[in-house]
Amino acid sequence: MSSTNYDQISLKRIETAHPLIREVLRKAFMQASDQLTGDVFLRLAYVTRTFDEQTELYKLGRSILFKNGVRQGIVTWAKAGQSFHNYGLAFDIVLIHKNAPKAEFSTTGDFDADKEADWMEVVEVFKVYGFEWGGDWKTNKDLPHFQKTFGRTWSELLKLHSQKDFINGTQFVKLT
Repeated sequence: MSSTNYDQISLKRIETAHPLIREVLRKAFMQASDQLTGDVFLRLAYVTRTFDEQTELYKLGRSILFKNGVRQGIVTWAKAGQSFHNYGLAFDIVLIHKNAPKAEFSTTGDFDADKEADWMEVVEVFKVYGFEWGGDWKTNKDLPHFQKTFGRTWSELLKLHSQKDFINGTQFVKLT
């Protein structure tokens, strides 16, 4: 299948990923997309986020997503610099309905009627390519989230970033 048959928004977002994961992310994305033969397609909702974007998302669920005084949800647990998205090493997925574009976060929906949940089909592809899935975390599960950490913590990456040893998306990083 040619890349023109894949979600172009996602392909552009892949270009923002760190060079160490960009090609494997592209391959995994295409393979995962090929799994979806029904009424939904795969979109990468987020790949790289700036520190400012991370700060704004962190605020959601703490101040903005309140309804009648009740918190509606946490968008992210990570402050700026504490997310692997800030270093181009993480991405979030969403399934999009083809005919009525709306986000689908169901982990059990089988939109292609192949007796397998589409979300989980996508998860398995990314895991085969070595991405850690937020749905496997013991606490603060994050079902749309995937990352490659190269054995590093966010605090180590923040230190490298502060020392200018880590230039996201433009130069080789000292991760290995």
